[in-house]
Amino acid sequence: MKHIITALGALAMTTTLAQAGGIDRSGQDVGILFEKGRTVELSFGSVTPKVKGRDVLGNNIDNVADSFLQGSLGFKADINDKLSYALIIDSPFAADIEYGGSPASTMLGGTTATASSTALTGLLRYKFDDRMSVYGGLRLQQASAHIDLRGLAYGGLNGYSVDLGTDNKVGYVVGAAYEIPDIALRVALTYNSEIEHDFDTVETVGPFPFGSGKTKVKTPQSVNLDFQSGVAKDTLIFGSIRWADWSSFKLNPDSFTAVSPGGLIDLEDTVTYTLGIGRKFNETWSGAFSLTYEDKANPLVSPLAPTNGFFGATIAGVYTKDNMKISAGINYTKLGDAKPETGTPDVARANFTDNDAVGVGVKIAFTF
Repeated sequence: MKHIITALGALAMTTTLAQAGGIDRSGQDVGILFEKGRTVELSFGSVTPKVKGRDVLGNNIDNVADSFLQGSLGFKADINDKLSYALIIDSPFAADIEYGGSPASTMLGGTTATASSTALTGLLRYKFDDRMSVYGGLRLQQASAHIDLRGLAYGGLNGYSVDLGTDNKVGYVVGAAYEIPDIALRVALTYNSEIEHDFDTVETVGPFPFGSGKTKVKTPQSVNLDFQSGVAKDTLIFGSIRWADWSSFKLNPDSFTAVSPGGLIDLEDTVTYTLGIGRKFNETWSGAFSLTYEDKANPLVSPLAPTNGFFGATIAGVYTKDNMKISAGINYTKLGDAKPETGTPDVARANFTDNDAVGVGVKIAFTF
């Protein structure tokens, strides 16, 4: 059964990577805490999205979401029979959006958004017995971003840019788990705190300075509920529910907000569901299949995150040789239709339909 559990890492990476139009990238997985013995894991993934449409003037909008790579590194070890710890490096949030076309003749041509983050999470787990455990720790997160607003949709702010310099802040993680090892049952509930960054900010409109100072931005708090259970010999069901508080994620630089009170980004909370089944074929090979769903919300969305819900399928397998396990997965996700908007009240400036994304992920794990 442990071979099937290992395959879930590749599944988790590919389903998360498929959220091409969103900002939530890693899912903030802490599954390495439950591995046996001393373990090191290296995960790597790539996603190729298609996010395109047409603006209200009739101009075609080619793919605005660039392909991107995602990686993580984890290490877990036991201190004694009760205590263990893990260190995880990942990139929890990111964006890479670019609209083609001329700012003078299209609604959104030239608009871009790039954002990146890197997090180092340290966790400590305490086992009361072989069933109950609690865990928690700190997360050091580094983030930065740059946004250009271009196109007729922005009126007098066509040509606005804002640069958010690199900032480091700390948040925390707490969780609890219940297990029945004989049937590979585990239910784990994890809370990830929001992290408030205070970015050095430079605003411009074209070549002219527009303002400078500090901008507070909170990356969202979230709750992950992960579960798995054996249901028959060599067969496992698994799943997760992730809630992320994106409605609290605001980007309001002082000078921009003074003339446009709605701010740069307005997102809604998301709840993402995953359900799957895993099967051990023999001592060397096992595999898994899962479905992932995120409900649609208001079709009027930020041009900087131009999708609305999704439905995806992932298949993964794992090869085991001595103390090495290699997991790989591939995902196809249908992205929800959306209408990028600007203004207050919101006005649709484009229509995005029939978009999708393909993601692949690989994880190499060693136990020693």
